[in-house]
Amino acid sequence: MAEDRSIPGSTPARISLVAIPDAVISTLSGIYDVLNSFEMLGAAGATAAGPSPFRIEIVGEAAGPLALASGIPIPVQRSVDSVDATDIVIVPSILLPPQGWAHGRYPRLVDWLRTMHRRGALLCSACSGLFLLGETGLFDGREATVHYGYARQLAAAHPAIAIDPRRVLVVAGAREELVTSGASMTWHDLVLYLIARCAGAALAQQVARFFALQWHQDGLAPYIVFDGRVDHGDAEIASAQLWLRTHFSIANPVEEMMRRSTLAERTFKRRFSVAAGVAPIAYVQRLRIEDAKRRLERTEDSVDEISWRVGYEDAAFFRRLFKRTTGLTPGAYRKRFRIPDFARPPSGA
Repeated sequence: MAEDRSIPGSTPARISLVAIPDAVISTLSGIYDVLNSFEMLGAAGATAAGPSPFRIEIVGEAAGPLALASGIPIPVQRSVDSVDATDIVIVPSILLPPQGWAHGRYPRLVDWLRTMHRRGALLCSACSGLFLLGETGLFDGREATVHYGYARQLAAAHPAIAIDPRRVLVVAGAREELVTSGASMTWHDLVLYLIARCAGAALAQQVARFFALQWHQDGLAPYIVFDGRVDHGDAEIASAQLWLRTHFSIANPVEEMMRRSTLAERTFKRRFSVAAGVAPIAYVQRLRIEDAKRRLERTEDSVDEISWRVGYEDAAFFRRLFKRTTGLTPGAYRKRFRIPDFARPPSGA
């Protein structure tokens, strides 16, 4: 990455936060509040006194009130037609309808995004905001991230973008001007990154402390729930997947699954890999790890006991596989995701 990642010749940096009817209000308002909070933080003694490093505006196709995906209206402060230049554009999370993203709904916005990029702006997406930014074509052939729940839909809508939903933040482009953040609350990482890039790491740390924002330094793999693909249309493989749901913990499940199939071993493995997207053994491992995650979250069973219950007699192998899959040890996963004692209902309730 380039050594100097600051926004040149612009103090404060101009931020255009894009509002469209599909936008999620919590992400949009959260980004706005944090990046617009520096005077308040200075008054509270949370940061050094001084001018705000940003000037942020909510922009859209037209100025005025706009109802977002939840139905709650927000004020669009400026039409993009009146914004000739900006330093940073952020498209917040959007809520996709069941039928998925519809191309071509916002041609004026897409043209404006291309123009702002050509004039030097960073283009940033929080979570699923990449669906809109992807229409510019500027992310084609680039690495990016998106909410893991939308990864398949994003791949279908924008197949030229190299998506990895396990990553928290991806910075791409010749000028490091294409920035994407992953699932939901990784907008925290996005705003902290922008503060650090434009105003320095010390200020980003101060803001993180004041708002209790966290960098997701372990990545998003611990949060991803494996959901084996079943919309592939291969009835033979779908039947095998259905059987695996309740038999993944038995000894040698892949061999038993193939024995129950009408296909030859080589044919079965090939068709399974094509249909499910992963090899049979990897599919079994992911099902076992998902079950182990639920047990770590909801029970007091030891790691060795959980290892045995999901199908691994060798607890050391299970620990290595769990860490490789989730990025966390079983103990660290349990500490992060189990319900804290203060949130548990009283005993006997």
